[in-house]
Amino acid sequence: MKQHWYNYLWIWSVIYFTLGFFNILFAWLGLISFILPLIFAVGKGSKGFCNRYCDRGQLLRMLGSQRGFSRGKDMPAWLKGKSFRYGFLIFFLTMFGNMLWGTYLVFAGAADLHEAVTFFWTFDVPWHWAYPVPAEPWIAQFAFGFYSLMLTSAILGILTMLAYKPRSWCVYCPMGTMTQLICKAKAS
Repeated sequence: MKQHWYNYLWIWSVIYFTLGFFNILFAWLGLISFILPLIFAVGKGSKGFCNRYCDRGQLLRMLGSQRGFSRGKDMPAWLKGKSFRYGFLIFFLTMFGNMLWGTYLVFAGAADLHEAVTFFWTFDVPWHWAYPVPAEPWIAQFAFGFYSLMLTSAILGILTMLAYKPRSWCVYCPMGTMTQLICKAKAS
């Protein structure tokens, strides 16, 4: 099978999580992975980013297909259904909104910086080795929240890849669901 340059975009995921592990401010780079799919969907009316250039999708493909970590099983129908996908999108956007609200509260001086990465939006893991770095507290708060979001979704993607087909995460990925909605709106 011929390898294209974009098959190596999984390296971006590894670099992103490694940099954020040592300096939480690198979490801001994750906005690239948030903005590019939306630009593709709005500009081209396609899911081309998701299908070809998504670093997370490439990571899951590499681990699952090339390294053989995936069981290769079909996902249950309920995980592929619209109800789950849209419900997960709403949940994800709620968590993103919560993160933005927490950042605003720190910015406004109404809350203190919470120096922890939160797994699965519940479990705090102190992240003292990645902070302090010279930054305004709200900038660090956004970074902690965004890294938490990205790490949690990566773990969900890896767990789904291990249990099912390599890119099963892509079926219910919130960014994929949003870009699909944008593409449908542009087509109508």
